[in-house]
Amino acid sequence: MKYFAGFLGVAAVLAQSASAHYIFSKLVLNNEASADWQYIRETTRTVVYEPTKFTNTYDNLTPSDADFRCNLGSFSNAAKTEVATVAAGDTIGMKLFYDTSIAHPGPGQVWMSKAPTGNVKEYEGDGEWFKIWEKTLCDENADLTTNAWCTWGMSEFDFQIPKDTPPGEYLVRAEHMGLHGAQANEAEFFYSCAQVKVTGSGTGSPKTTYKIPGLYNDNMTLFNGLNLWVDKAKDVEADIAQTPIGDEPWTGGNSGSSSASSSSAFSSSSIASSPSSTSSASSAPAYHWGSSSCGNY
Repeated sequence: MKYFAGFLGVAAVLAQSASAHYIFSKLVLNNEASADWQYIRETTRTVVYEPTKFTNTYDNLTPSDADFRCNLGSFSNAAKTEVATVAAGDTIGMKLFYDTSIAHPGPGQVWMSKAPTGNVKEYEGDGEWFKIWEKTLCDENADLTTNAWCTWGMSEFDFQIPKDTPPGEYLVRAEHMGLHGAQANEAEFFYSCAQVKVTGSGTGSPKTTYKIPGLYNDNMTLFNGLNLWVDKAKDVEADIAQTPIGDEPWTGGNSGSSSASSSSAFSSSSIASSPSSTSSASSAPAYHWGSSSCGNY
């Protein structure tokens, strides 16, 4: 009976999923949202808010493709996208298109990658990426298909650019994952990249960096096998720990989990020559059980 109920729940959510899709389109500076696509590279998709999936995806785009960095065709719009100036230590945000809110269960992350030439408009995002912010589970006793997740109901991700971030131009990538279809290898990825110039005198360096694509694969149970209607919070926790989502965000200094890529995220030479990450995960994922910073439900 439990599995039958789970099947009915999956079917209901998948049937409604198209109406709950979203994409990050605005950068929030000094608590004010920019215009859509002013600082965020616009995708060339006809329907901009469609997700990326490993199977039954839209526009033939999967997380194994180069456009998984910043969304389909977005690099073609990089030159006309403005670059926002922010100071290391500032709190900024990335807000959803149409001022909608997240209505899928799953984690959210923010990643950064430095433009090796110093010009982010020329940067495709093929260098090293490091995580600066994440939200996973907030309440292990809540509904795993809804508000057990910190991101449930959020309309924007607000995050701090680490104070030790070296000056330069960066891509800032916000992503959310809908795990409601993970049992059928149809986890949904929603993501965009902002172009920013970071000022200050930071000299920090994260230990854990990744390549995109290569960040995720569908051998990871979190994206292919997890069933939120059947599994328990401890199962989700174990699945998260086997992915880069289990790594601690970099918050400054030479901190972070053990490196998934041996090169520095801030070295131009290492960015050019570093191999793709093997996506090894930290054994100590950051969870937020009972956190008061879960966002708006």
